[in-house]
Amino acid sequence: NLNAEEHQRFNVQPYSRISHLASPSFDASVFELMMAFGSGACLVVIPPTVFGGSELAEIFADEHVSHAFITPTALSSIESSALPELRVLPVGGEACPPELVDIWGRDRRMFNGYGPTESTIQASVSEPMRPGKDINIGRPAIGFAGLVLDGHLKPVPVGVIGELYVTGPGLARGYHNRPDLTADRFVADPFGEPGQRMYRTGDLVRWRSDSTLEYLGRSDFQIKVRGFRIELGEIDSVLMACLLYTSD
Repeated sequence: NLNAEEHQRFNVQPYSRISHLASPSFDASVFELMMAFGSGACLVVIPPTVFGGSELAEIFADEHVSHAFITPTALSSIESSALPELRVLPVGGEACPPELVDIWGRDRRMFNGYGPTESTIQASVSEPMRPGKDINIGRPAIGFAGLVLDGHLKPVPVGVIGELYVTGPGLARGYHNRPDLTADRFVADPFGEPGQRMYRTGDLVRWRSDSTLEYLGRSDFQIKVRGFRIELGEIDSVLMACLLYTSD
């Protein structure tokens, strides 16, 4: 499903040149590999010491990169006019600001992707974004369905905020050696076949009138920095331990 979605959505061809920028610790690295290998395209491996700015732009230009998945933070460090061959830009890992779409979305196909690792990287993706238009996370990707539910697992109407649950065969089985967390996040799907599960994302969204999803934030204290999840509670606990140690 991921291969089919990338090939169709991003129009990847054998002559396309796909950048491989993400760290192996970031699930986007698999997203990049599948985009290239799933269509027989060329994979351009970016040195691990390059993260953005003029260094990355220079490699993109020299290697004639046509497709690149990139976080908004990294993309904001690149000058768009220097890369006329970069035509397809799926972004994700963090919120995409409108100012970035104003720069990159005028004459390129720029997509806003959404998906936790637990749902095989990409669970939904937008249509090409355009300057001046509202930013959303689009519709469920091939093989996935999205449910926006209230605290009682009841669907909410269009325009009403709820928590996003993802279903489909691309869901993970659970967390390795974490049965407690698995039970909390992978729950029975009351709308599916017996035994079918859905993943509780913790993300607050709402359906728009055009059947796309609008991302509104988290239901907990988790944040993302350049695509990496950070639990603020873990930071709090470490700081409290330091304070207690200092006071002793």
